[in-house]
Amino acid sequence: MTVVLAMRCADGLVLAADSQITDADRGLSYPARKLHHLGDHAAWGGSGARAVLSELEGMFDANPTPIVEASDVGHALQDAVVPVLRRHYASFIPEIPGKPAGGATPATFVLAVGYSGDQPFIVDVDPHGLIGRYEEVGFHAIGSGAAMAQQAGSLLAQYRMTERSVDHGVLAAMRTLDALDRTSPSIGGPMNVCRMTPEGARHLDEKEIEQARERVRRWVDLEQRALDELFQ
Repeated sequence: MTVVLAMRCADGLVLAADSQITDADRGLSYPARKLHHLGDHAAWGGSGARAVLSELEGMFDANPTPIVEASDVGHALQDAVVPVLRRHYASFIPEIPGKPAGGATPATFVLAVGYSGDQPFIVDVDPHGLIGRYEEVGFHAIGSGAAMAQQAGSLLAQYRMTERSVDHGVLAAMRTLDALDRTSPSIGGPMNVCRMTPEGARHLDEKEIEQARERVRRWVDLEQRALDELFQ
């Protein structure tokens, strides 16, 4: 199971993901990085077929400029992703002799987040090649764990993250991922988090992740204290 989530804050954006890969056909699970650079001011993550995502990673690493400097980031991302999807779909063999029907498919979601100039964007391309824009919504998630992430995002809406700093957004993203980690055995760490402002994108290292997690623990403790004192 995969979850990649994006959040808009007052002064920046956050993109975060777990790192658990599940290979149902082989009965395996293993960690792999799901967030990647998209130039200096953006990042992207994906869920679905690893071959598709690996090909896109090579393309985006080699030349992110046509996407992040496009007049319409959504259409530019679509123009890059859809031909790769079509090529893999065309080669997909749905039924293998001697094996039960079903199994992995090349269906893939891509979520890109960052700044084009000084304008923030949260854009996804779904397995049908359709574009979604979520800058105004302020929250989006993809992957098989997306429904749980969306529910967690709704529960966090009371904290008005779109009105708070990107540092607050990092904590909200971390709290969401850790909650999903506790409730779903197929979502797991280490967690990947990227914070973005108009000045640039920065992927948090292990020490910064742990510092964020410690602040989340303090956040939870403060909530518990508020509840304890609510009727005093």
